[in-house]
Amino acid sequence: MLNTIFGGIFDSQLTSVISVWDFLLCLAVSLAVGLLLAGIYTYKNRYTKGFLVTLATLPAVVCVVIMMVNGNIGTGVAVAGAFSLVRFRSAPGTAKEIGALFLAMCTGLIAGMGYLAYAVLFAVILGGVMLLYSKFDFGAKKNEEKYKVLHITIPEDLDYTGVFDEIFDEYTVSHELVQVKTTNMGSLFKLTYHLILNHQESEKELIDKLRCRNGNLEISVSHQETAVCEL
Repeated sequence: MLNTIFGGIFDSQLTSVISVWDFLLCLAVSLAVGLLLAGIYTYKNRYTKGFLVTLATLPAVVCVVIMMVNGNIGTGVAVAGAFSLVRFRSAPGTAKEIGALFLAMCTGLIAGMGYLAYAVLFAVILGGVMLLYSKFDFGAKKNEEKYKVLHITIPEDLDYTGVFDEIFDEYTVSHELVQVKTTNMGSLFKLTYHLILNHQESEKELIDKLRCRNGNLEISVSHQETAVCEL
């Protein structure tokens, strides 16, 4: 009865029809695996509610797509690829987020092909590897605290070309002027530098010497944001 209700209007004797119970079983396993991956991702990672919901439901979506094309991976990928034509107005994801989404899609594809045990095994193994990498901070920059962005204000009569090079040579491994901006009706310049400090402890000494050079105008130091360069 259920198979008759959920049968497709284009089904024929040459087409294998997925039973309702098999469909529900694959869907349940995909949702369970997605929930597992979402839970693993929360460990030592920044996340949003929307991203976790997407990560938890994506395996089920891919699983259903693959099942509906009778396991034809080529057709399934083409159908799923059509979804990417819809572009959402959102910030681009980091490499870690994109990797997690690909992992969820892969588990959904395996489940959609009917290999439920392999889907669970794959999710457990890759999830465990993700946990280990997060626990031991694999790939983290040990000297990340030394990477700084310096914003410094100078008067218009001070030539900013090489004016701080002597100080930078003493306190930094490298320095680069990345932006020059006028402010206060052109009476001031705001310079932006990317710095790599010799020692993190020398940050205050660097600022004190810069203050003497720029007439004690505004100076700010912050961490370099590298998320946009992760890919």
